[in-house]
Amino acid sequence: MGRIVVTEFVSLDGVVEDPGGSEDFKHGGWSFEISRGKEGDKFRLDETLEAEALLLGRVTYEGFAEAWPSRDGEFADKFNNMPKYVISSTLEDPEWNNSTVLKGDVAEQVSKLKQEQDGDIVVHGSPSLVEALIEHDLVDELRLMVFPVVLGSGKRLFGETTDKKSLRLADSKMVGDGVAILTYEPAGAMP
Repeated sequence: MGRIVVTEFVSLDGVVEDPGGSEDFKHGGWSFEISRGKEGDKFRLDETLEAEALLLGRVTYEGFAEAWPSRDGEFADKFNNMPKYVISSTLEDPEWNNSTVLKGDVAEQVSKLKQEQDGDIVVHGSPSLVEALIEHDLVDELRLMVFPVVLGSGKRLFGETTDKKSLRLADSKMVGDGVAILTYEPAGAMP
């Protein structure tokens, strides 16, 4: 059985929009302005190498599909070769290899995916998808790389939910220039 692992670059005020600088957000590329250091880079590489699949929203998928196929190296090779699942009602013909479009009810599709796919199914970015996953209690682990910056505007990670969602801090560490890596699990999860 698979586990849904959400991993996000996030500002202190909860913004996750355009950390890489490719989406025309006025603060685009903000995550590159603060060093996450070698330990932060290793965390991201290890996270990717341990993943069995990617689960992405359409916008994040399209950005990744444009960027990653032309890159090489250990990180890029893993991204390009692993199975990729994209939640979309509009994407018809994904061109990035090993990509499958999941249509219909998000909770139903992701629950089915968790049954069919073993290991960590990692969600990068995709804030609308993450909101739906949190709403339906489908996130097994939430990894936040919190950068010490307040952006003041932009798409935030957490939207409204129909009820409160209790989490338990499973791990924390500081890397680079004050970047906090916080790992949360649902409060009912065993350590």
